[in-house]
Parts: sequence; structure tokens; C-alpha cells
Amino acid sequence: MRLIVGYQATPSGEDGIALAAVLARTLQAELDICIVLPCDRPVPSKAPVEVAYENILVDQATEWLSDAMKLVPTDISAEGHLLFDESFAQGLIDIATEREAYMIVVGAASDGLLGRHAIGSVTSELLHVAHVPLALAPRGTRHNSAGRIREITCAVGNRPGAEALTDAAYYLSTTASVPLRLLSLVSIDSRTAGEDTTTKAARERDLAKATENLQRAQSALPEGAEVVSILAEGSGIEKAVTSLDWHDGDLLMVGSSRLGQPRRLFLGSTAAKILRVLPVPMIVVPRGGGDRS
Repeated sequence: MRLIVGYQATPSGEDGIALAAVLARTLQAELDICIVLPCDRPVPSKAPVEVAYENILVDQATEWLSDAMKLVPTDISAEGHLLFDESFAQGLIDIATEREAYMIVVGAASDGLLGRHAIGSVTSELLHVAHVPLALAPRGTRHNSAGRIREITCAVGNRPGAEALTDAAYYLSTTASVPLRLLSLVSIDSRTAGEDTTTKAARERDLAKATENLQRAQSALPEGAEVVSILAEGSGIEKAVTSLDWHDGDLLMVGSSRLGQPRRLFLGSTAAKILRVLPVPMIVVPRGGGDRS
């Protein structure tokens, strides 16, 4: 298994490498650390000036890549790549295809809160066009003490294509030999407009629907699969997520929105709400993707 790491010479880049190292150690995977440089010429004047600028840029990026490789723990196999593309995200997608990688890993934007996720321009683009799972590291992951994944949580729903997510979560949990828990979130703000959102009957209906989602997800897994099913309830999705206990080494897997194209990512509104408060890494799995094929 290969994991692509999108690196920039920032603390965010260090966070991405830290998460990738934890994933690689747990999954016995190899890393491709990638810096993507623009392929257009920013100085359209005299050729010698252009060449000098490009040489400086390449030399600096090569130094950054060398520094990035030093961040990879010695027990992890990794290669460094200096890529050229008009789009940082497209460069990562192309090498993921070329290397037949399972996943792309990136860090949070630098303006996010410590311990929380923030979506920068590269991540935003990846979340719209990537064809492989995307692992997102919260800001400050580089300070995390966990050396391996402790537990995988899979957020299940009742949307078409949910089986791809649970299959991917089960595959990762068995490959990593770590526990898997299936999570269904219950919140008032997810109820359909016009519904009674306050009565005991409404709450019981939502809890019954969430329980049914968990049972459906568990029944789709191989017979004998050992998983734990949990419900998390709150006045909003954010409250439901933060009501759970999260530990170093945990990660959450969510599925791409139904609005996305098959085998492409698209972060839906529920996942976006989760991302704002989630203190652990998140892996977003494309519709119809995330397996080994």
C-alpha cells in the first residue's frame, strides 16, 4: 500500500507527514512525499532571468523536500518527489494514479485552531476531484504522541453508496488490526423542515432510524465481523460529535456526499459540520471508492 503526502514547507506540511507516518506504520504502507511546483513561467522577460528564477525555485524546493524526508521516522519507508503542475492538487492526484496509491494525506490550513481542522485551497480542490480516500490531519498533529492508529470510527448514514464507506472502514481496520466502531449521529438540526423537532415521539423516531442505519451497516459487513455500534445525540451535529470521547490515535471515516460524482470526493454539509469540531484525523472516502480495486 502506498500513501501520497502533499507537503508544503509549513507546520501544516509537518502535520501531514506526522499523520501519514502513523497511518503507514499501522497499515505497513510506504510514503511518497510530494512537493508540487507551478509549471508556468512567472518571469516572462529575458530567458536568462527565467532560467535563474526557476533554478532558484527548484533548488529551494529540493531543500524543502530534503527537510521533509528528515521528518519521516526511520522505521517508515518513504520516497521524495518534486512535481510540476499548474495545480498542486492535480499534481497529487496524478502521482496517486501513477503510483497506484490508496490514499492522499494533507495537513490543515495554517489559520485553523490548534487541534481542529481547517480547509485550505489545496484541500478544498482535492475534496472536489480526488478519486482516492483523502486523509486530513488536524492542526498540531505533529505534536501528537500516538505512534499508531488506536481505533477507527465510521460515521454511517442512510444515503445510497454507504456500503463503500463501511467496506473501506472494515478493510482498514482489519489491515491495521485495530477496533472498528460504527457511529450514527442524531441531531435536531438534521430533521426535515416542517417536522416536529421537540416532542418525545420525534426523538424516539430519530433514534429508531439511527439504530436501523447501524444495523444495516453492520449486516453489510462480512459475517462474524467484530464491530461496536454507538449512537451520539445532540442538539446539532457538532454537539453530537463532541459528546463522544476521542483519544490520540483515533480517526473518523466519512463518506463523500451523494452530490459528488461516483469515485470522486465531495464534502457534504454533515461532514463539513463534523470537520469543524472533530479533534482527530478524518478520512473522506469517495462514493464507490476506498476499496483495493
